[in-house]
Amino acid sequence: MAGRGRGRLPLSLRRNAVAWERQRPTWRDAKPALIAGALKRAQARPSGNWYVVGASRDVGGDRPLGRTVAGQEVVVWRDTGGRVVAGPGVCPHLGAPLRDSPVRCGTLVCHWHGLSLNGGPFAGWEPFPAYDDGVLVWVRLDAVGGEEPLDAPVVPRRPVPARALTAVYAGIGVCEPEDVVANRLDPWHGAWFHPYSFVDLTVADTPETAGEDAFAVDVSFKVAGRLVVPVRAVFTAPEPRTVVMHITEGEGVGSVVETHATPLGPDASGRPRTAVIEAVVAASDRRGFVLARAAAPVLRPLVRAASGRLWRDDLAYAERRWALRSTGRFPGA
Repeated sequence: MAGRGRGRLPLSLRRNAVAWERQRPTWRDAKPALIAGALKRAQARPSGNWYVVGASRDVGGDRPLGRTVAGQEVVVWRDTGGRVVAGPGVCPHLGAPLRDSPVRCGTLVCHWHGLSLNGGPFAGWEPFPAYDDGVLVWVRLDAVGGEEPLDAPVVPRRPVPARALTAVYAGIGVCEPEDVVANRLDPWHGAWFHPYSFVDLTVADTPETAGEDAFAVDVSFKVAGRLVVPVRAVFTAPEPRTVVMHITEGEGVGSVVETHATPLGPDASGRPRTAVIEAVVAASDRRGFVLARAAAPVLRPLVRAASGRLWRDDLAYAERRWALRSTGRFPGA
């Protein structure tokens, strides 16, 4: 990819294409110890006890956003000034589920007995620190995280949302956050496991060779037939539950895909559940991108659908990894 200039159109015609089964095997390169080492270093980085709970655009209106994080019920809404506020999702009076209560003029009103919460401490209800980064909403849960708190979450570098096309996908899997992060720190599986989206994938640099804790990947995104968009993508893990892909060369330089893993709590069978919340923040200096941003309401569902197709596979990967780990059968390091 290095040194390759951009054409007038973002598409390229794939030449010398090989069948899926004839592509070069990557299993020797995808060393279990290399992936495990990157995962271990990610888990050692501070998060400040911040957890992603959803998309910024999902917080507002006459209902709060209700989530469960590591078994802790959480509600998030906006006050009269548009500021995000958050706190426990259990009413301190008699335990009503506040996620089912309405928001009126910036105040959350319990639908059981009318206890009103404006985001400040009241009647035994204590707020949680909340942060809106313009794309995602985070909540700080110190009792859950157990780390030294940070004033703000570790937000990855990304294009300015007002100049980008943003879309957020959310899915749930039976696994732990580390299984989601490990999936993202294995770029070698891309063209084998997702041939409908990725072709001609080469891992150009790893933490062993790059001089930094990152994986650099040359890959082409499939559009239709032999039409592809070749890019270089760099994967990093800035905190324990986040992996970020930055486009550093090719079309859409500066665009990011952020994958956040939020623990939810056990299911009815006692198995762990994790939410994958993935933010696509796409940018381009091409003139036509202005039209793409204007068509964002139409494009967002398409972007979410594409993310959802990939995550149907990748959650199967993460769930399989957890199933093997939990029974002592995982062959990785």
